[in-house]
Formats: sequence, structure tokens, C-alpha cells
Amino acid sequence: MATSNVFKNKIGVNIGTTLSTVYTSPTGKTAAIVGMSVANVAGTPIIVSVSLTDTSTGLTAYLVKNAPIPVGGALVVIGGDQKVVVEDGDSLKVISDTAASADAILSVTELDNV
Repeated sequence: MATSNVFKNKIGVNIGTTLSTVYTSPTGKTAAIVGMSVANVAGTPIIVSVSLTDTSTGLTAYLVKNAPIPVGGALVVIGGDQKVVVEDGDSLKVISDTAASADAILSVTELDNV
């Protein structure tokens, strides 16, 4: 069986004080997150956290916790030499301290599990 690599962008808009799932790796896929930015779209500074939940263990770990983003600014959470592997069913989530204040853009490569 041939495997395939699919490149995708996922976005989350108007993220606020409720934990928002930006990406979940589909069934039968493993993903490599090659880039992620979170932008402040509010008129005041915000504080954001980004976490990854591993469904096989039930554990959640932070990629960044309580990171400040100034007005008009953005935080590159994943990029450059850093990549994050997201296995089948794992989820990347974002939360802000301010309602409807953050937009997240994620670039991912999905690979078939073999």
C-alpha cells in the first residue's frame, strides 16, 4: 500500500477564554506540525497557552503557557528547526485570557499510518 503526504493549513479564529481545539490528527494518520503562529487580534495585550493532548496516555503538556502577546503582535509557537509530531487522535489546543482575542494558524503534514 502506498503512503501519502498531505500538506494542510488549519486555522482557529476568535479564540478566547474557552480551550479551543485548532487541530486533531485524523484516524489512521500521524502528523508533523511544521509551523504554528498565534496572533493577537484584540486591542489590548493578551496571554495565551498552547497545549498538546496525547489520547493514548490521556496526558496534556504545554508547548507554551501564559505567554504574553502584545497588541498587533504574534507568537511563533512552532517553527524553524522545531517540529511537533501529533499521533492519531492527538489534539493541539489554544486558550487566551481575553475573549475573542487570538487567531492561530497551523501548518501540518499528514502521513498515513502503516
